[in-house]
Amino acid sequence: MRVIRNRPEHCGLVGTPACTVHVPGGAAVAIGNFDGVHRGHQALIARCLALAEADSGHGRLAVAVVTFEPLPQAYFRPEEAPARLSTVYQKLSLFRSAGVDVVWLMRFDRQFASLTAREFAEGVLLRQMSARHVVIGEDFRFGYRREGDVPLLRLLGSEFGFQVVTEPPVASDGERISSSGIRRLLAGADFAAAAEWLGRPFRMEGHVVRGAGLGRKLGYPTANLRIRAQPSPLGGVLAAWARVAGGPWLPAVTNLGRRPAVGGGEALLEVHFFDFEGDLYGQRLEVQFVAKLRDEQGFERIEGLVEQMQRDALAARELLAAAPRPV
Repeated sequence: MRVIRNRPEHCGLVGTPACTVHVPGGAAVAIGNFDGVHRGHQALIARCLALAEADSGHGRLAVAVVTFEPLPQAYFRPEEAPARLSTVYQKLSLFRSAGVDVVWLMRFDRQFASLTAREFAEGVLLRQMSARHVVIGEDFRFGYRREGDVPLLRLLGSEFGFQVVTEPPVASDGERISSSGIRRLLAGADFAAAAEWLGRPFRMEGHVVRGAGLGRKLGYPTANLRIRAQPSPLGGVLAAWARVAGGPWLPAVTNLGRRPAVGGGEALLEVHFFDFEGDLYGQRLEVQFVAKLRDEQGFERIEGLVEQMQRDALAARELLAAAPRPV
C-alpha cells in the first residue's frame, strides 16, 4: 500500500508545483476522517473495491482513500477535540487489511481548509487522484466553510469526468454506526457494543517506554505506553488482555490516565501482567479491554493505594477467568 503524507501546498493545490500523489490509471476514491475505520467506513471501502473491479476494462483501478490528520473538528475547535479511536498506525494498518492501494494522509491545516469545493474536486480528486469513482457518505460536506455537498460534488463530477456514489449508513439495532457513537460506548465501558460497531474489538497499541519504576517497588510492575491517540475515549482501571509483539494474549490489569494517586502528569496506559516476567522496554504491546473496574482516584496513604491495587488485581483476575481469550 502506498501512503502519501503531502500537505496541500506541496501538491500544487495552493499555487506551488510538483506532487508525488498522482495515481496513474485512475482510482475509485473514498473520502472521510475514518477515525476507527468502523463498519460504516468499511462499507465505503468495500464499495470502492467493487467499483474498481467492475471498471477493469483497461486494468483494475486503484482503490484509494483520502483522509485527514488532524481531524477537522480538532483543528477548528482544539479545546473540544473528539476522543480518538485509532492512531495513524492503526488506521493505515486497517486500510491495508481492507485492500486499499493508495492512502493520501492529508495534513488538515489552514491552507487546506481554505480550498474551495471546486479546488478540492479539481485539484485533489481529478488532477492528483485521477478519480473515476468517488464514494462518500450521504452527509458528506467539503470545501471552504463546508460549502460543498453531495449535489454539488455530483455536478463537479459530471464536469470533471468522475462518478459520485453515496453509500447509505450502516446500522446496528436500528442505530446509525458512527465514530461519535463508538466514543459514547467506550466512555460507558460497553466494549461488546463498541466491538459490534467497529467490526472488531477496540484495542490500544504502542511501544513500551520507561516509567518511574514505582509499580515495581509496590509489587505491581507495569509496562507503560504513551497514549498516542489523544484524547482517549476511556480511562480508569480496567481488566484487559494484552500481548507482546503479536505473541499470546495474557491476562492483565491496566490503568489508563494521568495517575493522580502518584502525582502523575503525562497520560499513560500502564499494563500489569499477571503471568509474565521480563524486560518489555521497546517492545510493541497491544491491549484489548474487557471491563472497567473503577475511575482513577487519589489516596492519602501509599498503603491505601497498595490495598486498592490488590483489590483491583483480584477483581480483574476473576473477570478474565470468565472471559474468552482474544482470537
